Amino acid sequence: MSWIAPSPRIRKLIRQGAEIVLTPRPEWLAELDAATLAGEQRMPIAEDPVLSAGIRRANRANLLHWAAANINLPGAPVPAHESEVTRAIARDIVRRGLAEPALDSYRAGESVAVRVWTRIACSLTGDHEELAELLDVSLRSISDFVDRTVAAMSAQMNAELTELTSGTHAERRATVTLLLDGAPMTRRRAEARLGYPLDATHIAAVVWTDAPDAELRQLDRAADLLAAAAGPSHLLSVMASDATRWVWLTARPDTDRVRAGLGRLPAVRVALGSAAPGVDGFRRSHLDALTTQRMLARLASAQRLASHDEVELVALLSQDLERADRFVQRTLGDLEHAPDDLTEAVRAFLAEQCNASRAATRLFTHRNTLLRRLNRADRLLPRPLAEHPLDVAAALEIRHWRGSAG
Repeated sequence: MSWIAPSPRIRKLIRQGAEIVLTPRPEWLAELDAATLAGEQRMPIAEDPVLSAGIRRANRANLLHWAAANINLPGAPVPAHESEVTRAIARDIVRRGLAEPALDSYRAGESVAVRVWTRIACSLTGDHEELAELLDVSLRSISDFVDRTVAAMSAQMNAELTELTSGTHAERRATVTLLLDGAPMTRRRAEARLGYPLDATHIAAVVWTDAPDAELRQLDRAADLLAAAAGPSHLLSVMASDATRWVWLTARPDTDRVRAGLGRLPAVRVALGSAAPGVDGFRRSHLDALTTQRMLARLASAQRLASHDEVELVALLSQDLERADRFVQRTLGDLEHAPDDLTEAVRAFLAEQCNASRAATRLFTHRNTLLRRLNRADRLLPRPLAEHPLDVAAALEIRHWRGSAG
């Protein structure tokens, strides 16, 4: 593309606009993220907490890179943005086999950038000729920058693909993928490749981090933590991406021990699947772990450890998040925003089948204290607890996992 330097006046306007972009409004970023993660083709990326977080980081990095370049040299061609952020997302995307939808997301992001920049440009000048030149130069700049960045990302992905398809790691990952896809493969052959028994009862885990500056060695330490917490057990750990490990164990880990160990691994989160036997169980437990991970992401939960057994109901109820929120609001009323000591009292009471003595023991509190909290909670509910205990229990579980810490 031939490039003609804009006039001094247009360079000044571009610099002013770029300074605005350098401190982007939250609604611009939300629009950009929504566009790059929308659509059926990009759904596997949007549903994966690690990949979606990587795309959001890349969106911000690309936006700031273009703005900074146009502050420094307004109207000049902007080189592709290549950094550790883009290299990391390229590695993760290739390992999931999602190169095409990922590159397509850049094009979707370009349309949002054009709309945002057009609004900014129109605010900078009321002169029609100036505006025409400003938009002609800057929109060509945006298009050229996206072309360069997509080409650079494609090259990074090709390099990652070459590395991925060679070596022992590639063979293990390919074997796991075949097993998860249900491809015909003898159990003995798969076991020889994986060094892991498939005729056992399996507990799968997804170990991941969505923290941008996390020490990735923590993921492997977390896999070792799971193995130690499971006692005598076989362990299989596969690198699904830089920021994700897929793990299988042949014994259930002690979740209290895992939770305590995660205190020393602050960037790591763990989703556990259900226990299931054989090759089908290997697959089913993994799918349950993925469901648990995606539920945590969907609810923006801060919980760092969750098992499918404890969240299966919430995962089902929260498929439509807007309807789930309405259900919680309608069922809990003012209790939704009550202090945790009240909501935890009701959760424990319902979990112990409305036995106050057992609930008090579970909470390490006096029975009379529990009863006072239950009375206060009952006054906050739209209807008495005794009239709809199952609805209240379900709503409190959603509240517990939605954006809660633990």
